[in-house]
Amino acid sequence: MTALLESPTARVKWLAAPSSAAWLEAANARPDLLLIDHAHCERKAAGVALQLMFRYPSDRALAEALSPLAREELEHFELVLQVLERRGIALRPLPAPAYGAALAAAVRRQEPQRQLDALLVAGLIEARSHERMALLAAHGADAELRQLYGALLASEARHFGLYWVLAEERHGREATVERLQQLAQLECEALSGILADPHGLRVHSVGVRGGAGPAAAQSDGPGPSPSG
Repeated sequence: MTALLESPTARVKWLAAPSSAAWLEAANARPDLLLIDHAHCERKAAGVALQLMFRYPSDRALAEALSPLAREELEHFELVLQVLERRGIALRPLPAPAYGAALAAAVRRQEPQRQLDALLVAGLIEARSHERMALLAAHGADAELRQLYGALLASEARHFGLYWVLAEERHGREATVERLQQLAQLECEALSGILADPHGLRVHSVGVRGGAGPAAAQSDGPGPSPSG
């Protein structure tokens, strides 16, 4: 299984370390639970985009970029809901992993640093989602879900790429790359550890392999790429 995770399709330049075989095995063991959490993730992602639009109402270009992103996230939410309905699975609340709160706590409170951090945190979450969907599309045990996750890969990559562009346009490449290095390491630390309870499986539950640092700091752009 570890050898499978070396595939370049599952590596993303933003991330400090790739997901572990243990996370993939847990995801394959609890596909229905992962689907429920995936629905929540899509809805939350739409909310993040809207929150940024409301926080910076005078930034017209930001709103023009994030409004279609929010709509697309809601379309994905509806798509996952359809899969849940076909399987007879009710959408229900799930306790959130510590991941989101850990990243939110790293966002600085003063502007303009707050905006930079918020854009990069949103991008990192999208990047991790993309990386894990790529793993499921390639190595998932459920054929229908392999197709679902594969169909969402391009848009997920576009989303975290957009957050990079928005950050760089407003804060410059040097500041963006420097802060991304720091936040990517924190993101990796938030996913470190072993999942003790299988009921705690989430799209962003713990499960990463060791890494030296984010390859994004050494790259020319935000897209998916082999890291190393």
